[in-house]
Amino acid sequence: MPAKKSSAPAKAISSRPKRPGARSPRYDFALACKELAAADPKLGKLIARAGPFTMKMRGAQSPFEALVESIIYQQLHGKAAATIHRRMLESFHPICGQQHPSAQHLLDCPNEQLRAAGLSHNKNLALRDLAAKTLDGTVPTLEKIRRMSDEAIIEHLTQVRGIGRWTVEMLLIFRLGRPDVLPVADYGVRKGFALTFLGLKPTDKVTPDVLPKPDVMLKRGERWKPWRSVASWYLWRACDLAKS
Repeated sequence: MPAKKSSAPAKAISSRPKRPGARSPRYDFALACKELAAADPKLGKLIARAGPFTMKMRGAQSPFEALVESIIYQQLHGKAAATIHRRMLESFHPICGQQHPSAQHLLDCPNEQLRAAGLSHNKNLALRDLAAKTLDGTVPTLEKIRRMSDEAIIEHLTQVRGIGRWTVEMLLIFRLGRPDVLPVADYGVRKGFALTFLGLKPTDKVTPDVLPKPDVMLKRGERWKPWRSVASWYLWRACDLAKS
């Protein structure tokens, strides 16, 4: 049976500790905030309340390396996933030293090696499919992916077992620094939208019927182009503000 596509909320990524090499996106996020506030006054009020845009992204990873990590982190708490990820990488040290294992290394390693690191059967299959699709070119190199459109990247990477649209959208926002991504299936973005635009109160119980449908979000998101990643980041911050 195919591995289930991940639909975990984005806060699982955005709440992880900043890692070495974290940097700000290359686009002009000060201009983005100014134009978003002008295009959507309600969003502008949220931007004013939440404060400066401080999102950090992690570079210096190939799509293969980033997706290895994404697959391991799916449906796990950050600390447990980090331990499994570390154990898996360490299991390859006798072969490739401190370097990240290549797709060929991952494809050639025995199942027992991945199981010993703590990987489930489905994640083992997903990692091997990722490795195979990296070697056949379905998963592009970092150099090539930088020249591709967002939708082309989504089309390519969702061919990998266990990689859904949400996982690729998180890669686009937090790894590649793409400025115009609106992950309408993300729980945190949907909740932030309801808090900001639909009258949801911080003390209200969140049930599926109070969260916006994708078409509602996409319609309002038209006015946020070409800065929908920045708008999404502020919708996540709306959830943080509600907690405090």
